Amino acid sequence: MFVSLNWLKQYVNIDNITPEELAERITRSGIEVEGIERIAPESTNVVVGYVESCEQHPNADKLNLCQINVGTETYQIICGAPNIAQGQKIAAALPGARLPGGMKIKKAKLRGVESNGMVCSLQELGIDEKFVPKEFAEGIFVFPEDTEVGTPVAELLNLDDVILELGLTPNRADAMSMLGVAYEVAAILNKEVNLPDEAYPTSDSKAADFVQVKVEDGELNPYYGAYVIENVKIAPSPLWMRNYLIAAGIRPINNVVDITNYVLLVYGQPLHAFDYDKVATKEIIVRTANEGETMQTLDDQERTLKGDELVITNGKEPIALAGVMGGANSEVSNQTTTVLLEAAYFDSRAIRRSSKHHNLRSEASSRYEKGIDPNRVKKAGAYAARLLAEYAGGTVAEGVVEFDELDRQEKKVELDTTSVNARLGTAISDEEIASILTRLQFHFEQTNSQFTVSIPTRRGDISLFEDMLEEIARIYGYDNIPYTLPEGEAFAGKLTTKQYLKRQLKQYLQGAGLMETITYSLTSKARTEMLVSPEVKEQSVHAVALKMPMSEEHSHLRISLLPELVDTLSYNVARKQDNLGYFEFGRVFLSEEEQTTEQPTETARLAGAITGMWMEQPWQQEKKPVDFYVVKGIVEGIFAQLDLEPAFQQAQVDGYHPGRTATVSHNGRAVGVVGQLHPTVQKAYDLKETYVFDLDAAYLMDQYKEEPSFRTVPRHPSVTRDIALVVDETAHAGDIQRTIKESGGELVQQVQIFDVYQGEHMETGKKSIAYTVLYQDPTRTLTDEEVEASYNSIMEAVKAVHGAELRS
Repeated sequence: MFVSLNWLKQYVNIDNITPEELAERITRSGIEVEGIERIAPESTNVVVGYVESCEQHPNADKLNLCQINVGTETYQIICGAPNIAQGQKIAAALPGARLPGGMKIKKAKLRGVESNGMVCSLQELGIDEKFVPKEFAEGIFVFPEDTEVGTPVAELLNLDDVILELGLTPNRADAMSMLGVAYEVAAILNKEVNLPDEAYPTSDSKAADFVQVKVEDGELNPYYGAYVIENVKIAPSPLWMRNYLIAAGIRPINNVVDITNYVLLVYGQPLHAFDYDKVATKEIIVRTANEGETMQTLDDQERTLKGDELVITNGKEPIALAGVMGGANSEVSNQTTTVLLEAAYFDSRAIRRSSKHHNLRSEASSRYEKGIDPNRVKKAGAYAARLLAEYAGGTVAEGVVEFDELDRQEKKVELDTTSVNARLGTAISDEEIASILTRLQFHFEQTNSQFTVSIPTRRGDISLFEDMLEEIARIYGYDNIPYTLPEGEAFAGKLTTKQYLKRQLKQYLQGAGLMETITYSLTSKARTEMLVSPEVKEQSVHAVALKMPMSEEHSHLRISLLPELVDTLSYNVARKQDNLGYFEFGRVFLSEEEQTTEQPTETARLAGAITGMWMEQPWQQEKKPVDFYVVKGIVEGIFAQLDLEPAFQQAQVDGYHPGRTATVSHNGRAVGVVGQLHPTVQKAYDLKETYVFDLDAAYLMDQYKEEPSFRTVPRHPSVTRDIALVVDETAHAGDIQRTIKESGGELVQQVQIFDVYQGEHMETGKKSIAYTVLYQDPTRTLTDEEVEASYNSIMEAVKAVHGAELRS
């Protein structure tokens, strides 16, 4: 919400406080002021001038020689604006003037002719181009005819205004209007609120003769009021109104549209103006849409209705999407002479549903969604009718044609001084509570220390004692509430086991040379089908599609981290970064259905992607490119951090190289994949050899068992034995390694592969795999007999399970 302080001054006295002090007071009372901005940088010596004559420059086709009267003197000024003409009142920067941006105006000669100043456009005066009315976008601004010559421009264009940007939480919908902010500021500063005069004259005509109103569902639309204003003349709105709309971030259009927007900002009550003649019937019927029904909204978009939107119709066809946007078939135009003004109360859920269905948000819908004040609906309509009569030359027909089943009762909240002080830890007196309620302009009845408070309908966020407690606390001043240290036993905070493990894994991967990356959880439909880990694919899960995606590239929730990681690699390789390693600790979203109303299952995964050189030693002239065993070693290190044993099995996986890929498992359960991207995938991403891994981090961390923080260094020596086994070339070294460890008994502490051989002196179809087996007992020295017994058990097991023979 943008709040113009010059506008706010109409409703509450803030003359004796600076914008910075006011912003600080508002923030301390519970509504954050996110920014303080001046409408335009300060300019000096720029006044309203009258163009007495405008002739072509004698030496230039596109320049005009103007005589401009500023009240005390007439200046000759050369101007190149295409829309300047005799008889206009314009902004003239006189010699010595300083414009926003530091430009200083001096006397000068243009094409041999003297120029004593400059005629300014709104952009040159510091107003953002997006707020400049279309008719003045390519030229100078022309003031209304009744503007007094010589008046400083800063006052007329509101250039001295200061804007506060309020960061409103969803519960403070009351502050989405100037009056709502005025009530807030008045309570903070202990001031009175000056309300607008809503009275208006009426003609002999009766509104009921022009239109009838019918509402089919009173729960969705408990109030609908229709005003009729005849003899309207479409023209620019008053300059002061245009200034305030620009300050609030709204572009002025014409007097009728500007008045509805102005009243929206004053009361927080959306209104809509129809061209009565385009409505074409004498009835307004509010109903739910028919499925497949179409209408064109004011943004020139053809919209197909789903059947549960609330629409305003003329009895035949929709003329507005209720509470969201009007229809093009009833739009106010320059030919409009009679306006049908709508002031209505719509159900917030119905408006939110319509807005979501059509991905269409407006100033009106944002207020209806959060809830509006039922007691301001008719007041806003009356005030708009008054302004249309005053600034559009209209005559207001007598009466309001309305449907009214609206509940306008105020809620009541009971509170007592003892309970307030017990909750806040304060010593607030009865008188102070009464004063705070008065400042908030809440009516109340008091019996000693008991208060019965009537909550104004403008404050829809208050319904409980706790809500009132917050109001008392913030107006009393949070800084005035005493603080005490908590009593009782205190415990040092610490990370949970999963937080600790996540931190440890990140530190390990960063130490291994990988950089952490955070990618989008949203991806494209095509990427959800890429590089999915085999154990995830076996679950027959789907990527959940968003109902209202930002784009096709962000239309689905991811089920794998790798596609975005690989895309990040590709992005940086294209920018001459050749040696890269990334990892991501993130969540994937799994669902049995692509379109579902249920929350998908979220699970944590850990993935990495590496390309280029893994190690370079320029001095030794050594280079080692990344390969399968580098990435496999990183995965083994991850398991080591969790004190777990991985198992690798060569596999064929979609998107991976068929000979350099393995699934990863633990205790017989598949937990991920490691390998090289398939050459076609690498080519698609313009990458060289790239290796990746993808692990089920949630499962692995669940398997971690906390142990003492250190282990005693063994006092007794270890024994090692080397075993070279001849096996079929199809045998997997990892399987044999596990058999050795399991069959060797408790004395076997470690089994490592140190050699694989195929070739000369080796039978065809066979290979030799050599292992080092480490034996140790931390409590005693081992005997040769114990080691020999374990060795024999190992040999029997590998022969029985794998057909292995001892290499001679």
